[in-house]
Amino acid sequence: MAADVSAEISRIVRILIRDQLPNGSWNYPFETGIVTDCYFIILLRSLEIREESLIQALAERIVQKQERNGSWKLFYDETDGNLSATVEAYTALLYSGYRSKDDDRIQAAKHFIRANGGLKKTNTFTKIMLALIGQYDWSDLFQIPVEAILLPPSFPVSFFDLSVFTRANFAPILILSDRRYHVKTSMTPDLSDQDADGVAGADLPDSDPWQPILALIRQGIQVLSGQIEPVHTDALEQAEHYMLKRIEADGTLECYFSATFLMVFALLARGYSKGDPVISRAVRGLKSMICRIKGYPHVQYTTATVWNTALIGSTLQEAGIADSSEMIRRANHYLWQRRHRHAKFGDWAIHNPEGRPGGWGFSDANTINPDVDDTAAVLRSIRFSARENETFRRAWDRGIQWVVSMQNSDGGWPAFEKGIDKPYLVWLPIEQPQDILLDPSSPDLTGRTLNFFGECTDLDTRNPLIGRGIDWLLRNQEKDGSWIGRWGICFIYGTWGAVTGLTAAGVKPEHSAVRRAAGWLRRIQNPDGGWGESCKSDVNKHYTALGASTRTHTAWALDALISSSAALTPEIERGIQFLIAAGAAPDWTADYPKGRGMAGAFYIHYHSYDLIWPLLALAHFRRKFG
Repeated sequence: MAADVSAEISRIVRILIRDQLPNGSWNYPFETGIVTDCYFIILLRSLEIREESLIQALAERIVQKQERNGSWKLFYDETDGNLSATVEAYTALLYSGYRSKDDDRIQAAKHFIRANGGLKKTNTFTKIMLALIGQYDWSDLFQIPVEAILLPPSFPVSFFDLSVFTRANFAPILILSDRRYHVKTSMTPDLSDQDADGVAGADLPDSDPWQPILALIRQGIQVLSGQIEPVHTDALEQAEHYMLKRIEADGTLECYFSATFLMVFALLARGYSKGDPVISRAVRGLKSMICRIKGYPHVQYTTATVWNTALIGSTLQEAGIADSSEMIRRANHYLWQRRHRHAKFGDWAIHNPEGRPGGWGFSDANTINPDVDDTAAVLRSIRFSARENETFRRAWDRGIQWVVSMQNSDGGWPAFEKGIDKPYLVWLPIEQPQDILLDPSSPDLTGRTLNFFGECTDLDTRNPLIGRGIDWLLRNQEKDGSWIGRWGICFIYGTWGAVTGLTAAGVKPEHSAVRRAAGWLRRIQNPDGGWGESCKSDVNKHYTALGASTRTHTAWALDALISSSAALTPEIERGIQFLIAAGAAPDWTADYPKGRGMAGAFYIHYHSYDLIWPLLALAHFRRKFG
């Protein structure tokens, strides 16, 4: 087996050497299905930008993803199909002009939409898109007054109690909702025939719980009305200013596709022309996110270049590539250049005023929103360079200080901001509010941060910082021994992060929490030796088997078992054999989403993951068991 392990490690390393870009980075696609492709067609047509070859190619990619029953799915084993994704594809294809209503595929999609409830049964974001092109009534959407943006952070409910992702999308939505804005062109499709008969409305939570929150917001607005004149005008200006202040150098709003898409329409609602330089830069920024997948263009939701490069750089070093090698030196130089520095603070500083800039963001263009996971991943990659190079040492020190400062009061770590965890905000009547509105401590972030501190610094269980993180994980373990992951699919990911974090931080493998987690992983191992988890786990909130093994899930489960096992076990041995065999003949599971964005709506296929995580697990196996 040792020879086979080394051979698979060498195979993956050769691929990574081949794929490194001249600037030292790795820019594997960040694939999110068809949603961004659909919305980019809609945006270009709404702005009357005639990028015909691009629009036609995007439309063709969308068509290629359609199911036999006329629907589009978010993931392979999604039952029947996804209504919102199908409405988005249907709208974009008609808007493209390269498909008409009498097309067989369009007819099949129409039948699926009507059979599953029509436009009123789609999710909130789809309804907003439809409202923007005049195909849905704004008054049928949940409304928050634009004046809510003026409520100060000290108020019981404020704009800055929402996650940074929500704020980036919500600021333009406040403007658009206030204006009931929509734009039509000669190519805008008519979707008036898409509502099923007898559909009363959307499937949203009971409205009673959120009434006190809305009442509190209105109360705050009444107080402001006596202090600011005119409040409404000021609120609209504040929402516009919020967007403009957070535009990155590439023209996008905080490097998010959805936020940039909404910002463009919001600026139109504020009187900007379709050819305004701010809007033109935003469109160019979105175009710069286009990659090619299997011959077709795909508009990425963002780029994952920093994330990919940090993970690959550190994993290659785990696999035995020296930090002094040209490949690692170029990767680390690229990462060093992307550090957040100087006096430029992001929104994270509002809830963390004692912190100082020193983190890293997810994408190549990100200079505003650092996050804990990326920062720890970068620090892991540059740790040996920081011992020998004063320039890297300063970046290391500032990065460590920033990660330490981001620990929540409950002991866990969030992704982007501290203290964004007011539980009553999940009462707002939108789908999966806990995924969108909040940024609480999570098992994967907390575990991965503990793993970094345990493996790359001198901190261990004796340090109060580490002790609080360990206690948080122990309190939040599921009854079956697993942990749920926030940013990966789903329980395997969270359990891997928690177990490897606990053991790296000094928790003994004999600890009951670690033993229970290892027992859970052994119980869900597939007959072929691998592991595989369905995206349905994300919706069901309990582990749901995929029915097949994936290399990424197998690598996560293996790494957790390796870290918590004193000796080689049959489960580990069978898992390693699966990884080696699956690497030679990848199947549909290679394209299955392993990243989690929003339950039931947004999943991510990282094209790097089937290289990174198997390489890490194999390297850890070779180090521990020879």
